[in-house]
Amino acid sequence: MKQKPLKDRVLIKPMEAEEKTSSGIIIPDSAKEKPQKGEVVAVGDGKKDEPMTVKEGDTVIYGKYAGTEVTIDGEDYLIVREDDILLIE
Repeated sequence: MKQKPLKDRVLIKPMEAEEKTSSGIIIPDSAKEKPQKGEVVAVGDGKKDEPMTVKEGDTVIYGKYAGTEVTIDGEDYLIVREDDILLIE
């Protein structure tokens, strides 16, 4: 990917929303929740004297209302600050 986030920002490819519940009920598009989990696609250089903790390929969980949604080459991504990432799996 040629895009590179600036400073402490991270580009994330969100996971797909659940299609069914654990009991097998199909969830309609209007009721699906936005996923809070995704894969890190690109990472910025970090702030001065603060290197980045996450790296490309990490699976992360981020805040429910974190980041900015963008579309690049027809794919949906999320740009978040590293501080908005809650967990690295």
